[in-house]
Amino acid sequence: MNKILCGIFAVAAFFLLSGDALTCNQCSVGILGKCLIPGSVDCSASEPNCYTGKAEFPSISGFLGFNTQGCLGSSQCNTTTNGTILSAAYTVTRTCCATDKCNPVVSGAGSVQLSLTAAVSAALVASVWGSWQY
Repeated sequence: MNKILCGIFAVAAFFLLSGDALTCNQCSVGILGKCLIPGSVDCSASEPNCYTGKAEFPSISGFLGFNTQGCLGSSQCNTTTNGTILSAAYTVTRTCCATDKCNPVVSGAGSVQLSLTAAVSAALVASVWGSWQY
């Protein structure tokens, strides 16, 4: 009888302690509307919400801004912050939700990584080519 009670206790403790953590899409840095390194993260009790953040520079037309995603505390959710950096005004907006992967993925990284690689390669070739003397 003790073995049965211990087994029931162990199973109950497992379910109570394992608890379901909220899983969110994660993006540390997104540029031009694309996440450079997409992933997912399990949120902690202190940051129980998924969020998508966007920094925009209204004075720079055509610039899509920067994006971030991950977990965030409730006090920082659904907020807008304004400021300036080097005399350029910016707005940071954070929107939150509270279900698994409810923050939509900020596009994939494939094309951005390829474009970045192509741009760096072109700059390197131009630099080497420009340093050659005829």
